[in-house]
Amino acid sequence: MTDQAAPPGVPVLPLKDTVVYPEIVHHLAVGRSRSLAALNAASEHGRELIAVAQLDPGVNDPGLEDLHPIGTLARINRVEKHEHGAQVIVQGIRRVQLTQDTREPEYLGVHFTELPAVTMADAGDKAPKVDALLRENQRLAQQIANVLDSENGDQIYQQFVGSIADPVTQMYRIASLANLNVEQQQMVLAAPDSLALMQTLHNILTHELQVIELRRQIAEKARDDLDQQQREHVLRQQKRAIEHALGEEGEDEDIAELKEQLDKAELPESVRKEVDRELTRLGRMSANASDYQVARAYLELVAELPWHQHTEDQLELAHAQQVLDEDHYGLEDVKERILEFLAVMKLNPEAKAPILCFVGPPGVGKTSLGKSIARAMGRKFERLSLGGLHDEAELRGHRRTYIGAMPGRIIQGVRRAGVINPILMLDEIDKLGRDFRGDPAAALMEILDPAQNQEFRDNYLNLPYDLSHVLFITTANTLDGIPRPLLDRMEVLELSGYSDMEKQAIASQYLIPRQRQESGLSEDQLNIGEEALQHMVRRYTREAGVRELERVIGRLARKRARQVVDEQPLEPEIDAAVVTRLLGPEKYQSDKGRRNLTPGVAAGLAWTEAGGDILYVEASLTQKDDKVTLTGHLGQVMQESARAARSHLWAVAEDLGLSRETIESTGVHIHVPAGAVPKDGPSAGVTMATALYSAYTGKAVPDDLAMTGELTLSGLVLPVGGIKEKLLAAHRAGMRRIILPRENESDLAKLPQPVREELTITLVENLEQVLANVFGA
Repeated sequence: MTDQAAPPGVPVLPLKDTVVYPEIVHHLAVGRSRSLAALNAASEHGRELIAVAQLDPGVNDPGLEDLHPIGTLARINRVEKHEHGAQVIVQGIRRVQLTQDTREPEYLGVHFTELPAVTMADAGDKAPKVDALLRENQRLAQQIANVLDSENGDQIYQQFVGSIADPVTQMYRIASLANLNVEQQQMVLAAPDSLALMQTLHNILTHELQVIELRRQIAEKARDDLDQQQREHVLRQQKRAIEHALGEEGEDEDIAELKEQLDKAELPESVRKEVDRELTRLGRMSANASDYQVARAYLELVAELPWHQHTEDQLELAHAQQVLDEDHYGLEDVKERILEFLAVMKLNPEAKAPILCFVGPPGVGKTSLGKSIARAMGRKFERLSLGGLHDEAELRGHRRTYIGAMPGRIIQGVRRAGVINPILMLDEIDKLGRDFRGDPAAALMEILDPAQNQEFRDNYLNLPYDLSHVLFITTANTLDGIPRPLLDRMEVLELSGYSDMEKQAIASQYLIPRQRQESGLSEDQLNIGEEALQHMVRRYTREAGVRELERVIGRLARKRARQVVDEQPLEPEIDAAVVTRLLGPEKYQSDKGRRNLTPGVAAGLAWTEAGGDILYVEASLTQKDDKVTLTGHLGQVMQESARAARSHLWAVAEDLGLSRETIESTGVHIHVPAGAVPKDGPSAGVTMATALYSAYTGKAVPDDLAMTGELTLSGLVLPVGGIKEKLLAAHRAGMRRIILPRENESDLAKLPQPVREELTITLVENLEQVLANVFGA
């Protein structure tokens, strides 16, 4: 291989979808401006250029780095220009390797190194193998030509390939005529010698012949199937004509059975007309037609849907009250609302069913409450999980024009229930998604509106279906993720977390008996004392609901079951010590570090999706230049609350006995522990102001006191949400003194009376009252 002293800036013609081979004539279309400039430059200087394939055909102005390294030096034989570019005929001369871009202004020019020509003489001692591959490649090419054109294949091969004397040029011609992609064509061009060329082309032609054979077989089978369908269609038409002439017209057995099912369904008149039209269309189809199974599946859905079937509601309030109390402890507001609905239904059977939305932290019994309502009313129950649903068609269904179309989840749920008045629970409605496939929440606005769902049209069913008899119950952990128009269609019932006493009662009445049964233990074998139960609630769980508590009891039951199987001695009653021995170290320790709080630390109350929690705020004085430093993964609202608290303390410093000079001459660092957990909201404003006051005065906040409330810049304490959850969390944490905004007084009615009696709650209107109650000033 030797360097070619080529003239500077040999024009390059980049090719998108083809490769030029030596000694082969190619017809090329040129349209890009720089390619036309390269063509003009080559026409003026020797009529030679380098044709080379692009690595990426999508690049419109390729550089040297965008081209394959090996191309072909070609001679321009003819150029025909037109308004959109030019048609050019070139003939390859020899293979070259591009080495350097010469940076021509109007076109791409390069230096190159000439590559040795591929000849049969370079085979050496491998000449027999090369000759064998040559003949095999010729046979494969001829066979491909015959498969593509059985009548003229031999003639086409002889005309385009057999007439060429040089074997290497023959291989290049075969590669240029075969249906190869650019990468395969480039592999042929880059082959360094005759053996590599023959081997590369042999692999490609073998694969190409297999693909063409499979395509031919598929085409023949499709043609045979079509001929068979046409034959069957003609025979069916002839059969019907003969039956009509003999007066013996009949129906296909499947269609007759389907018609019988539709008759039993007692369809509404408007629906019956559409179904009869579809049934007639089905009868005229061949059973092998592509639309036959689609139409049949559609009619089967119509026949299976309940149009009039319904269950009789059990409207005895005493029975409903008994069922609800058997299944759930507490939840008096929700039970009262269900009984009110049953009372209305008893007086007015035509009353619209309400759309209920159960909102509360995980594990408080939202989903199981829906099952209890169905059992109390004697209705069928179906649960549909909407968590993570993005596609609107999942609810409304897909149109039948799509392959694999199905009805939406609502219609499917009604079909599974088999009645027009089931209870459909739409679980996790606050976790609906939204993307380019539509907004499922927008579809729910029609489904959950009693004024609109009387004629709900599923995209697949495309018939009016009455959903007004369905009792829809939705569940959510929070209302934040529910669009306001959708929330307006639902009646929200809040299910707050349970107190420790309620959890113990639920465990005794429901969880422990259920775990006994699942573990196969008797009451004597799993006898959990009150002390042990309280220990599990406070030291092994920290939640608003009872889901984790049931898992802990289940672990204890399994440990106990193994002791029974191993015939180990059992304690007559499980106490706290036995619980610790069986379950291991306590998961949640009492926060001893928060006893005897140091100045600058105050306990606040926070609300999360899992219920309430204690949130400690720590304030420390720093150097003046720091001003206000906030840490702990705080949101924008919480940061603003901290700044507002400091500003208010500075404004009323004299009234509170503080020194403005001290406030001005020191910076403040406020930190909220659990720094990896994002925190936001205005309800920590009062706590931050109290922590700052404690830091400035050196007075410690009592360790059994917690507070919540939004603080304004003028010192007013505004109401906040989640009061019940926050107070239950404070009670669990051992707090006994609580400071709340005055306007949250009405929320205390929702608090369980035993908890209310153990808490000393102070209602305040401004920060001065807060500080007076905290520090006795």
